[in-house]
Amino acid sequence: MPTLTARARGRSVVARLTVREKALERRMVRSLDQVEERLLVCVGEASGPILPGAVRHLVAAGGKRLRPLLTLLGAEFGDPGAAGVVDAAVVSELIHTASLHHDDVMDEALIRHGVASVNARWGNSVAVRSGNWLLVKAAQMSADLSREAVPLQAEASERLVRGQLRELVGPDHEGDRLQHYFEVVADKSASLISFSLRLGALQSGAPDGVDTALAQYGEHLGVAFQISDDLLDITAPSWQLGKEQGKDLAVGVAGLPVLLVLDAGRPQDEELRTLLSEPAGLDGARRGRALALLQRSEAMGQTEAVMAERLAAARAALAPLPRGAGRRALAALCDVVASRTE
Repeated sequence: MPTLTARARGRSVVARLTVREKALERRMVRSLDQVEERLLVCVGEASGPILPGAVRHLVAAGGKRLRPLLTLLGAEFGDPGAAGVVDAAVVSELIHTASLHHDDVMDEALIRHGVASVNARWGNSVAVRSGNWLLVKAAQMSADLSREAVPLQAEASERLVRGQLRELVGPDHEGDRLQHYFEVVADKSASLISFSLRLGALQSGAPDGVDTALAQYGEHLGVAFQISDDLLDITAPSWQLGKEQGKDLAVGVAGLPVLLVLDAGRPQDEELRTLLSEPAGLDGARRGRALALLQRSEAMGQTEAVMAERLAAARAALAPLPRGAGRRALAALCDVVASRTE
């Protein structure tokens, strides 16, 4: 079953985070299994001729379940068995999946999690509406959680939309492209990672200040995670990614390596800059050439260095948190992001 793929991926990540932390590993695996079951129940509540299949499609296809895992790790700083912690983790995944529905429409993506994207299978209208349904479902569940859950979700959703719009519009004519990139990434990627950690901490009754420290960690980790996505989009084959290689190049979205090439003006990158300057994106042959040139460019090493800086900032943000298995797992997650292959 497709859901076993999500369980297997989740357990693989947990195992890497919980070396010598067997009690935490058992707790995380058990809770992630509950999240998986609850997710399928939630999307099973959709009704109508098309909606049930559309909202279940990406959930059943799997994914890394990173946001639910972060919610559960945030809960480690309070009572991880507190009522609503699993539902809080489900909320984070519902919002993330909704954002994938919308992103794939904007990017005209054909593949997600190794299967046809919702827009490719049912069309853009269904993809947008099914994404909206997932957001509504997440809001309904948030209303039954801690009093902070609804305003936190509203803030995260606002940032997601703002990031999507910023990416669509692009930087101002005189704007700094790199600054614009980091603003988009903070809103589109880091916001939900930060939200997931904070929601878990608050739902578990963690001490005052814990959620603030986790939010700072999440902001840096989220940016680093997106930078690793940018690198993988260039270096990893489609079968490994579970989506099209060079998807950003295909639709004219500039990741960090591309921006660094465009800004540097190195003579050896002249052909690459010409290819990357095409605003409408690149077709198959030109995309393949651009990928080959990017893989050999100095921008890849520069991008890895920026990612390492963000991960170091994430580790530093953990300093105010109580020492223990949860903090050690979050520190280990920085190493997992640095060595991602999918």
